[in-house]
Parts: sequence; structure tokens; C-alpha cells
Amino acid sequence: MAQHGHHVASSQKALMLEMKSLQDEPVEGFKITLVDESDMYNWEVAIFGPPNTHYEGGYFKARIKFPVDYPYSPPAFRFLTKMWHPNIYENGDVCISILHPPVDDPQSGELPSERWNPTQNVRTILLSVISLLNEPNTFSPANVDASVMYRKWRDSKGKDREYIEIIRKQVLATKAEAERDGVKVPVTLDEYCVRTQIPPTDDGSNLLYDDYYDDEELEDDDDEDDNEDCCYDEDDSGTEDS
Repeated sequence: MAQHGHHVASSQKALMLEMKSLQDEPVEGFKITLVDESDMYNWEVAIFGPPNTHYEGGYFKARIKFPVDYPYSPPAFRFLTKMWHPNIYENGDVCISILHPPVDDPQSGELPSERWNPTQNVRTILLSVISLLNEPNTFSPANVDASVMYRKWRDSKGKDREYIEIIRKQVLATKAEAERDGVKVPVTLDEYCVRTQIPPTDDGSNLLYDDYYDDEELEDDDDEDDNEDCCYDEDDSGTEDS
């Protein structure tokens, strides 16, 4: 019991410090609140779709549930908004290496170094989730149908539009929720990058519009091009995982 109490005290302290850090220096594109002020272990996250990606203008809600021995064990991350994505289960649970305990599991194709360790935190999870939205991992998909559809889109260089059309429909469907919550969703990089810079991910994002795309088929992206070097390094955006 004493051990359990020690875990609770230290994890609550860790979570309070993280919450304060995220309020002082927010991660672009995220708004974080507690589901219930008296419970440090359940966080509500609002995620704004990054500009110049197919998620632009989206307002996606999620929950992060922390274990009492955090940060030694990873939290669980579940979308409440319906998401069509290779690495998100039908119930909204996100399947991503960083949230898997660091056991040696050769079947998964993941290295222990890619998995959770106590130096990770909410900030690294949020950045990983945004990166995952733009760059699905099709090696061991949580949603096989979405994975097949994504690969068709990718391999056809954007000509097979079924995957993108579903995402755009889901993005549009989130507008009503944003209005209900009284939230203004950022749609330009200037609005999105209010406080701090997101470092570009090593492997770039392969759902950026200009990767595979003819611009004439896209709506609403005419006025964002002139401020494009704020959060994302678009030069870096061409790599794919196989």
C-alpha cells in the first residue's frame, strides 16, 4: 500500500508540473484541460488540424488517461472524435510506439528504443500524435481498411482520393462541435503558431498538400502559402515509410 501511495504522490506531482509547463508554453495546435478538476489522471485534449495538411480546420477531441505509476508506465490516448486513420482503432484508441511499454517484442516490428520510457512526456506524445496523423505507419495497422485506402492514395500519388475525401468529411463534421464549444479553429500557420515553434519532424509529413497534389482540386488553401515556414519544414516532406 505504501508503495502505491508513493506512486500516486509522485505521479500527481509530475502531472501537475507537466500541466503547468503546457499552460506556460503550449504546444501549437493543442488545448489541454482536466476532465475533472479533482482528478489529475484524466486530461481532455483538443487538437487543431495543422494548416497545409488535409486535417486543416479540424477540431479533434481526445482523452489522455494516466496510470498511477506515470511516468514509469505510458498513458493511454483515445480520440473521442471519429477518426479514419491506419493507426487509430474504431473505439478511438491510438496505436503508436511511444505509448507501448518498453518490452522486447520482435513481432511488433518496434525497437524498444521507440517505445515509452520515463523521459517521454505529454509534449512528446502530442507531437508524436500530430506526426502520426500526417504520416501513418502501415506496418501493423490498427484499422486495416484505412491502411489499405491510405496506401492506394499514396501509391497513386493522390489520384485515388477516397482516403482524403473521408478525412475532409470528418474535418467538416468537426466544425459544428467547435462552434458548440465556442472555439475558433486556426486555419493559417500564423494563427496556428501562436506561442512556440514546433520543431520539424525528422522525416517530414507526407500528408502535406504539395507532396502528391494538384492544387486545383483543393478548396480553402489559397491564402496560406505566404507564411509557410512557421511550424513545418516543407522541404523535408517527401519521405515515405514503406
